[in-house]
Amino acid sequence: MSGAVLVVEDDRELREVVRRYLERAGHAVHSTGSGAEALSLLDTGGIDLIVLDLGLPDVDGLEILAAARQGREVPVVVLTARSQVEDRIDGLRRGADDYVTKPFSPTELVLRVQAVLHRTQGTSGAAEAATYGGGHLRIDDTRHEAHLDGVALELTPTEWGLLTALAAAPGRVFSRYELVNRVRGYEFAGYERTIDSHVKNLRRKLGDNGADIVETVLGVGYRLGWSRDR
Repeated sequence: MSGAVLVVEDDRELREVVRRYLERAGHAVHSTGSGAEALSLLDTGGIDLIVLDLGLPDVDGLEILAAARQGREVPVVVLTARSQVEDRIDGLRRGADDYVTKPFSPTELVLRVQAVLHRTQGTSGAAEAATYGGGHLRIDDTRHEAHLDGVALELTPTEWGLLTALAAAPGRVFSRYELVNRVRGYEFAGYERTIDSHVKNLRRKLGDNGADIVETVLGVGYRLGWSRDR
């Protein structure tokens, strides 16, 4: 089961390794080494699970864990060097869904993430479709369907990948390189030069609001201009 995963880890190299493994498993991944940015992304919505390092430099990881549980019920897989049994029990008591200690196998972490998503999203059947822009845009990842004002969008696999990648974090700017990695994978080096044409086709299918839904950020990339409905 795939989902939008937020990786919060201050070790940049480790963060990138975790991100790559999760993306290869089909997850949309947002990553940061800042606890403050993690809290901001959590407030934005659209996060299905957090992989959380407790030892962050700016914000106590337990504060992020608490925020994920209060009113949001976003599942959390704690990633930490704290290996004592008491530490693991404390994290689980505070609401963590699983606990992985460093050093760890990235493959095992991916399997644990998928297991937690299966438990949390699968308990009530299919996950609810997300809506944006006051209900005008509806994206159902489980059914692999998108609708605009009730009309189904006939999207190519690349267009679907672009839309869902942007929709996973509305307002966040994605570079062309990031979008290529999310949509086509790392083996498509240089493919980012063609992203613009796919965006153009996606906007055309989104009609008059296409440029507002998929916004251009000059010199950087693209973002979803419509916010996710609460």
